[in-house]
Amino acid sequence: MPVFSAYDGTALAYHLEGAGEPLICLPGGPMRASAYLGDLGGLGAHRRLVRLDLRGTGDSAMPSDPGTYRCDRLADDVEALREHLRLDRVDILGHSASGNLAELYAAAHPLRVRTLTLVTPGTRAVGIEATEQDWRDAIALREGEPWYEAGRAAWEAFLGGGVLDDLWSDIVPFMYGRWDAAAQAHAAADAHQSNHQARGVYYADGAFDPPATVRALEALDAPVLVLAGQYDGGPTPARAAELAALFPHARTVVQAGAGHYPWLDDPEAFRRAVAAFLDDPDP
Repeated sequence: MPVFSAYDGTALAYHLEGAGEPLICLPGGPMRASAYLGDLGGLGAHRRLVRLDLRGTGDSAMPSDPGTYRCDRLADDVEALREHLRLDRVDILGHSASGNLAELYAAAHPLRVRTLTLVTPGTRAVGIEATEQDWRDAIALREGEPWYEAGRAAWEAFLGGGVLDDLWSDIVPFMYGRWDAAAQAHAAADAHQSNHQARGVYYADGAFDPPATVRALEALDAPVLVLAGQYDGGPTPARAAELAALFPHARTVVQAGAGHYPWLDDPEAFRRAVAAFLDDPDP
């Protein structure tokens, strides 16, 4: 397991898997160890995956300043990794909450980005917010599932002010295209992979300046893929298309039957879509 030093001396770990050109993979959560990404549905057969454990997660050290868990400050860790790998330009994949991190990195270092792959990405960094109606519409797509009624009731309780952690066991099936044994094991692992203190800082005040980020991304010359899941509520396919429209060179793919973890729901479809983009990124 390789380790390098961040700008403040924090020892950060990353994990290598697969062969080919490097693809820096940023995990979501927020602040979940990169182990949950696995080999991204076999994408390691196409690219050498460089899975970064963000500071304070996985095998990376805790920083001396907890304020450095804030999303915008983590962009400096991504740049430190690029320098450590001695790459002039990088291909970056950001999932979920780290869609925000990937967007901020691209805005701050546009000349260092060769391609940007945003998988079911967070969009707060650009001022696009998932609405309650987005989630209700996504939830309605799962009517007929045996866990649907309990999950819908839990979601409405959360919208009414309930504590998410108390309701999560009923809500979490909506995050997956199939609530099978693999999905249940994947969801259960979250409790041991996430830094909850860091999660509370990730979105702290000052992390985002959407107008400035949008202006920067509107000038980004790198090709961008935004991949959404058909059943996902954050972002919905419509919000994913809204995000893609901010970039001058972007395409949107909606993976059928997928939720928030599309490489788990249909590995072949996910691998095919991402590999096709990386092989031929020009829109």
